[in-house]
Amino acid sequence: MTGAVVVDIEGTTSPTAAVREDLYGYTRQRLPAWLAENSAAAAPVLAATRELAGRPAADPAEVAAILREWLDSDVKAEPLKAAQGLICAEGFRNGALHGEFFPDVPPALTAWHAAGFALYVYSSGSIRNQQDWFAFARGGSLSGLISGYFDLSTAGGKRESSSYEKIAGAIGVPTERILFLSDHPDELDAAVAAGWHVVGLARPGEPNPPRPPHHWVETFADIDPADQP
Repeated sequence: MTGAVVVDIEGTTSPTAAVREDLYGYTRQRLPAWLAENSAAAAPVLAATRELAGRPAADPAEVAAILREWLDSDVKAEPLKAAQGLICAEGFRNGALHGEFFPDVPPALTAWHAAGFALYVYSSGSIRNQQDWFAFARGGSLSGLISGYFDLSTAGGKRESSSYEKIAGAIGVPTERILFLSDHPDELDAAVAAGWHVVGLARPGEPNPPRPPHHWVETFADIDPADQP
């Protein structure tokens, strides 16, 4: 029987457009000024970006251009995710940003939590962004429902089965008792390879088409974790 439910964010709990337009847009706008104005917080981002890009002499303006290029290309680079987490934290707290969720998600998460299922989030966005997305959800905080968060730096790439094995070890639940919900077939493949159960989300208007052999639904209302093998 399922003991834990792990959810993706983009395209699964939340519209892809909200993540790309709100978080990415806010980050893109604020990057140059943030790098210039926050020397202590920006120092690790500058150093990591220079190393990853092979540009050791890049000044903050050049680093901002590199990070913007990665953002526009959806490169899952850790210094970009770190910068985005810190920049967007300001936006969540000043009211410029809110976590946006499909309407079926909050009631489902609330019901699953009340039924005793431990809920976790695994997203390519930084843990800081994930926490704020749930804490500052439009309509009210959902963070009290979530037991933990995982990102690229703590678990690894979402298309690698070893990442799911690492998460299972961290939450202390046997792999066969974990249910993973995602809109991306490659992520579902990796989770299955690690021994997890999965359900795919095929929401109308989202970019990732469903792919066999996984079971796909359109909303969280069609999922009952207790019915999983």
